[in-house]
Order: sequence, then structure tokens, then C-alpha cells
Amino acid sequence: MEHLKYFKDADYSINSIQLFREISPENRQQIANVIQNCSVVKAKAGQMVLDAHSFGTRVFIVLKGILGNSINDQDPSQLENSKTQYLAGECVGEISVLDEEIYSSNIAAICDSELLLIDAETMWKLINESNGVARNLLQLLSFRIRAANAQIRNRQKVGEFYRQLSMVDGLTGLHNRAWLNSQLPNMIETSQANGNPLSIIMVDLDHFKRFNDEYGHVVGDDALQTAAKVLSAGLRPTDFAARYGGEEMIVILPNTNEQSGLIVANRLCHRLQKTPVFADTQIALPHVTASFGLSTLREGQDGTVLIAAADAALYRAKEAGRNQVSL
Repeated sequence: MEHLKYFKDADYSINSIQLFREISPENRQQIANVIQNCSVVKAKAGQMVLDAHSFGTRVFIVLKGILGNSINDQDPSQLENSKTQYLAGECVGEISVLDEEIYSSNIAAICDSELLLIDAETMWKLINESNGVARNLLQLLSFRIRAANAQIRNRQKVGEFYRQLSMVDGLTGLHNRAWLNSQLPNMIETSQANGNPLSIIMVDLDHFKRFNDEYGHVVGDDALQTAAKVLSAGLRPTDFAARYGGEEMIVILPNTNEQSGLIVANRLCHRLQKTPVFADTQIALPHVTASFGLSTLREGQDGTVLIAAADAALYRAKEAGRNQVSL
């Protein structure tokens, strides 16, 4: 960075600097004496001011221009979109001076800027000799911590949003296979630990390939979405439905024994065969009727065995003529 002048020769007032605000005139003169020989330097647009790989030995106060966080080291196009910007009167690098660790991020000039450079020794002298500077610095650090915490919370919320999104099947809106693999073992463990029943229903749309060939895959997708809505609407808030793969879906019924599960499966089967797929006609879903296989958790079973039992029941339903429930 290009050295322009010393602060005592610059056309800037310490009143405009946040670290020195609300300080008595006597104390302000004392501060002016301490920083009078600190350099005022120029940073050109895109030039790195603080490097996240370097240790903190100085503070920069923006006298003119704007600084911003740089993700790609020296990329001015990225800097213009920086969410964290430092305007005239604000400072950067103070935390690393205090803890003598590396700078927390890359900071570069968004536009041509003039900066007051305060080395670590001078910064500590200001803190030790002025309660006002120490107070302002504490307030600044408090603001930075709160802002950082807010960013962390926002990132956690975004992360949770995308995690939930990754557990949803994009076509049907049901839970997906990843969700099933994650949650079913926990449900089984809870059920066995508490001695509560748990049943699952495997659902497979009959002759779905024929349906796709006759009406096309777009209409086939509509049929899958319709079936998923019928399943979801026919369940309790404590039940779950997931897309297992292709035209196959699975329903999980916590606290449900075999007899109750059979009632639920038959109800879903009957609702499904009466539901129209097409909005403009009365062509009904029996063209892609579903077969249902019910399995209830037995002692010592895990998710793999439970699903295999439901799958075997599903194929018995198909072999018996489809569009029905089998145990």
C-alpha cells in the first residue's frame, strides 16, 4: 500500500472515527498526540488490506472509501457483493491485535481508499491510556460478536432447511429414501424399547409401466402425485409416508398393531381406486391400482427384516390379483 502522509498532516478529524467518539476534548487531544505519527496509506480498488493467513499486528481505520470481505483473495467483482462492508470511520483488524492471532478474514478495498494504520503497540497504548477508547472498543467487539452469532444462526437455519429439503422427494412431496433410512431405525428402536406396536405398509402402483406407455410419463407423474396425496390425506398426524423408489411407496404407522394396520391399508386401497387422476375427465385411478403389503414389527426385527416382510406381503397381494391388501 502507498504511504500518503502522517495523520497529523491529514485532513481528517478524530471525531469521525468510531473508536474515538464521545471522548472528552482533553482525552481527544491526548489521543491525537499518540496517533499523530501513524501513517495514512492508500489501498487501490481490489487491493488486499488484511490477509487471513497473516498474524494481526495492526489495525486499519477507514478514513475514505470502503473495505469488504474478500472470499477469493483479490477479486474486486466479489468484493462489490460483500455482505460485510466497512465504511469511513470504521476499523478492521482489532480482534487479531488483541489476541495476537491470525486475521479472521481477508479484507480488501472495494474502491480506492485511504486508511489510518495503527500498529499493535500504539493500539495498546490507546487502550491503556484512554477509558473512552477501551469502552468504544468493547462496544465494537460486542457488536461484532452479536453479528457473528446472528450469521451462525442464519447459517444453521439455512442448513436445516436444506437438510429437510434433501429428505423430501421432489416429485411426490413425500419423505424420500434417505429420510426412511435415517428415521425408521429410530422408530423401531423406540417401539421395541417402549413395547409399543409398529406397522408398515408397502404400496406399489399396479401395471404402472403400462400406464406410462399408454398416457406418457408426464401423466404418469401426475398419477404418482395423486397417489401420494391420497396416502398423506388418509394418515394420522403421527403416521408417515415415503417414496421408496419408482412407483413404490411405504407407510409407517407407529403405535399400530396388525389389526389396526389392516384397517388403515384397506381404507387407503379403497380411496386410491376411486380417486381420479385427470382433472378434465372421470378416468379413475384403478388404471394404476395399488397393491398393499402389511407387516407388523416382531421382537428382534430390524428395519431390513420388517421391510422385507412387507415387501413379501406386497407380492402376495399382486399374485392374488392386485388392488388389494395382503399380510
